[in-house]
Amino acid sequence: METIAVPRARRGRVTGPRWPLISVVTCSFQQGRYLEHAMRSVLEQDYLHLEYIVVDGGSTDGSADIIKRYQHALAYWVSEPDRGQTEALVKGFARATGEIHGWLCSDDLLLPGALDAVAGFFREHPDVMAVYGDAVWIDAEGRLLRPKKEMGFSRFVFLHDHNYVPQPSMFWRRALYEAAGGLDPSFELAMDADLWERFSEHTRIAHIPRYLSCMRSYPQQKTRSRKLEGRLEDRTIRARRIHSLATCHAASALLRLAARCARVLAKACAGGYTAQVPVEHRIWLAQRASEEAGT
Repeated sequence: METIAVPRARRGRVTGPRWPLISVVTCSFQQGRYLEHAMRSVLEQDYLHLEYIVVDGGSTDGSADIIKRYQHALAYWVSEPDRGQTEALVKGFARATGEIHGWLCSDDLLLPGALDAVAGFFREHPDVMAVYGDAVWIDAEGRLLRPKKEMGFSRFVFLHDHNYVPQPSMFWRRALYEAAGGLDPSFELAMDADLWERFSEHTRIAHIPRYLSCMRSYPQQKTRSRKLEGRLEDRTIRARRIHSLATCHAASALLRLAARCARVLAKACAGGYTAQVPVEHRIWLAQRASEEAGT
């Protein structure tokens, strides 16, 4: 099969102090429809120090052939049976050697310049161990739905309201991942919320007011089709941290209300309810949607 030429970063751009190696892991299973678009969104980043790892769960829909077309640009890839998304991610991060880590599911996208922005932030803030940006919701065809412009991280809101952190827009230092114990394979749906919660025990999580990724929303999406199971996992995460007083129904309801009020106010102050997706992202998404329609 033909090998696709992947544009490389402009080598003249990386000057001055050392730019960190960023390891991105993509996990996939039977997502041949979206996989190539996700991979290209990573490989076409204007960032030289990229280590890209793809872990496929033994798909039978041609995913392995897609990965092979780009294997010259990958640090590591495998297509073999596994026990699900979390195990695939654990496998990928075990191979990662970068100072900065992040993951992209095979139906999501990184926006242009995302890795450069993340690297720049970590260089300018050496004390920060984890940071997330904003995201854009897109549909199954890659068309723009709405922006997801977020507030800063609040552990109180996170525990008593919901996990509002856009997963593909979160990046962290490898040292934090190791200190927190990494991903927990016992979580199949809320593995990201579990990891963020443990991150927040070790460090302050920062926020970049910039769009970094696109998240798809469609009926077959795992977090939508298995929503009830996801809520049960969320409850498990919160139950282990929330004070025993919160087990009282009335107290729990008051805490949820307080957290929701705090979230609404903080998100409003951050412009989350009036945000507009920048023109350059709209143009890029329209081009991508057109490419996906022609796939």
